[in-house]
Amino acid sequence: MALPPRPMGSLTDSGIEAPEGMEIELPQVEDFAGGAEVMDDGMGGAIVQALMGAQEGVEVEAEVYDHGANLAEVMDDGALGDISSELREQYEDDKESRSEWVEAYTKGLDLLGIQYQERTQPFQGASGVTHPLISESVTQFQAQAYKELLPAGGPVQTQIIGLKDQERESQAQRVKEFMNYQITEVMEEFDPDTDQMLFYLPLSGSTFKKIYFDDLKGRAVSKFVPAEDLVVSYSASDLATANRVTHVLQMTENSVRKMQIMGMYRDVELTSGTDDEDASSVDSKIDEIEGVERGYTDDLLTILEMHVEMDLEGFEDIGPDGEPTGIKLPYIVTLDHGSGEVLSIRRNFAADDPLKRKRQYFVHYKFLPGLGFYGFGLIHMIGGLGRAATSILRQLIDAGTLANLPSGFKARGIRIRNDDEPLSPGEFRDIDAPGGDIRNSIIPLPFKEPSGTLAQLLGSLIEGGRRFVSIADQQVSNMNQEMPVGTTVAMLERGMKVMSAIHKRLHYAQKNEFRLLSKIFAENLPAEYPYEVPGVDRNIKATDFDGRVDIIPVSDPNIFSMAQRVTLAQTELQLAQSNPQMHNLYEAYKRMYSALEVQNIDEILPPPQEPQPTDPSVENARGLGGQLLQAFPEQDHDAHIMVHMAFVQLPIVQTSPQVLGVFVAHLMEHVALKARDQVQKEVEALQAESQQSMLAAQVGAIDPMLAQQQMQATQFTPEQIEARVAQVEAELSQQVLAMLSPQQQQQDPLVAIRQQELAIKASESERRAQQDAAELDLERQKLQQRAMTDAARIELQEEIAEDRADVNRERIQTQRELAMRKG
Repeated sequence: MALPPRPMGSLTDSGIEAPEGMEIELPQVEDFAGGAEVMDDGMGGAIVQALMGAQEGVEVEAEVYDHGANLAEVMDDGALGDISSELREQYEDDKESRSEWVEAYTKGLDLLGIQYQERTQPFQGASGVTHPLISESVTQFQAQAYKELLPAGGPVQTQIIGLKDQERESQAQRVKEFMNYQITEVMEEFDPDTDQMLFYLPLSGSTFKKIYFDDLKGRAVSKFVPAEDLVVSYSASDLATANRVTHVLQMTENSVRKMQIMGMYRDVELTSGTDDEDASSVDSKIDEIEGVERGYTDDLLTILEMHVEMDLEGFEDIGPDGEPTGIKLPYIVTLDHGSGEVLSIRRNFAADDPLKRKRQYFVHYKFLPGLGFYGFGLIHMIGGLGRAATSILRQLIDAGTLANLPSGFKARGIRIRNDDEPLSPGEFRDIDAPGGDIRNSIIPLPFKEPSGTLAQLLGSLIEGGRRFVSIADQQVSNMNQEMPVGTTVAMLERGMKVMSAIHKRLHYAQKNEFRLLSKIFAENLPAEYPYEVPGVDRNIKATDFDGRVDIIPVSDPNIFSMAQRVTLAQTELQLAQSNPQMHNLYEAYKRMYSALEVQNIDEILPPPQEPQPTDPSVENARGLGGQLLQAFPEQDHDAHIMVHMAFVQLPIVQTSPQVLGVFVAHLMEHVALKARDQVQKEVEALQAESQQSMLAAQVGAIDPMLAQQQMQATQFTPEQIEARVAQVEAELSQQVLAMLSPQQQQQDPLVAIRQQELAIKASESERRAQQDAAELDLERQKLQQRAMTDAARIELQEEIAEDRADVNRERIQTQRELAMRKG
């Protein structure tokens, strides 16, 4: 955004001409020894032009006021004061809008039971225990989500958008490896911050991640931001459409001073110290639970980083007509909450974005959607159950305490030694009684035993709270392999409703976080990989983040626990085992091992070997062992059939129906492949002959019409080819089946005669087939010869006809000449 032309005032004491109402701070005297002049650059920026003192008006150095500059440096104090007052008032309004949510969250933190309360009511030493319903649910959720969202191999995976090819798959693999390397190795805060965020999330219902590029560290940062430190109006829908997003930072004076020296903040005086009124009630409660006491300190500053939309005077949005449009643009305004000083104002949109859209730095993680911007956690949803369970538990403990250590009344005249101390087991204490029965002088109060009704009510409350969070592990623990598949799926569905929905929200938020990180990696990190990349140049990183690869989390949004994953894999394996002919058992077992997180699965479950062509003797050995045999098109089918036919005549094969069935099935495969190969050769031979005829027709050797007919006759349809294959298979099958008769039957004369007849018929059929082929070839030659003869005869007849026509024309011409002479 440009700094528009401003009216120029008089020269300052240092010889610098400044705009009216604007204060300009010079960088250094030695840099601008002759003064400076502010001018519009005509492209949305400002130019600070240095002048030489000795040669006034001579340009020495010009600095363009770029897009990412601190606009607060060139704005006057009056305008900055108005901005500060307005933004701090809006910040207080945003805090007030979420006050009830913060109050419920703050009070619910006591339900964690981290601190034991010393109670004096209803009696000294009453129980201060807190029921662990909330803390148990929080711990289980955190442990479960932490393992799913941050697996050991890295939390990032990729998928290709659009067409998949080898180039894109290699690119996706490189992007995945690089992002996992950055997150697990370079970004040191990612793992612990995510771990801490998942503990806060079920308590508060909302947590945030801030993703940005840290200039000091020189790398991307994904920082956990608690909900109490990110103030957004409770009426906002989401972060993208919120008018204001305020990040409350607690910074030391030394840290702020570093930012001022670096030029990130304005070098102004700030009010040190933090008032108790400004301290967050949530932070105070957390300090109280942890046992931390924060006293007054003059070294801590409250910095407000506000992502807002404003229409700044001098930096307005300019329309096509050159006039301000009045549209508010996104900025990041940083100010000190104590003094109200504006430290920086920077544009929050890309310089090349014509729509000037707000850049996002925060990602919102929600546990449950609330009634407003912030989500609901376990404190909001089952906090009442936790308080009731705590109250009943304390009553039961107190009732047991009073029943075990009773108290009561004693007569005024009775004196008991050390009556303020309770009696120990086996102790007898002296008593001074005026006389009479001691039992009449001491009356204990009637304390009841712990109530069974309260105990049952406590169990109902605990069951209701646990049923609300409904951890799926509680449901799948009672499952077994004999349970029907439908029952297993129904129990899984019942147990994972709530947690599955929560996990999908986490998956969506983490996907947004990874996409913001990928943009930072593409825009700010070096354009080459920091390690060797196999097969390509390291500089290919500049083009890998081009949008063709989508960044998504590894976690499955539909599966959130190992128990659920194992149960689903077990159900798949059960279905596959019930009908192995329709399923891939190897893949079913592999998924089961993967669900159990077994390493090196191939060592336990070797992948199935692809069948390879082998010689017939090896096939005989395998078939004798009961293994299935497979025929291949490139094998010599006749040789395999002869070897197998000789082997099946052995008594060991004839007496084993199972082994014999293996060889019969294998022989039929060879028959089918041989028949198809034979038909294919016949078709190729006919097509080759038709092509030769077409060539002969082109040179005039045969009639083109006849050649065309032969070409059409060799155009076989798939149905005709399959019919011919079936015919050949029938002929070959008869021959093979005739040879498969057992040896005992071959010794029977009648069987031998029948076999000889079949052999004669087979040979006769083969002879007839050869004879038919020869006759067909002879007939084809005759047709070719006849065609040539017909062509020659037709040509001769055409010549005779032409000669006769010439004679007739000459005769007619002669008659005309005679007639003309006579005339």
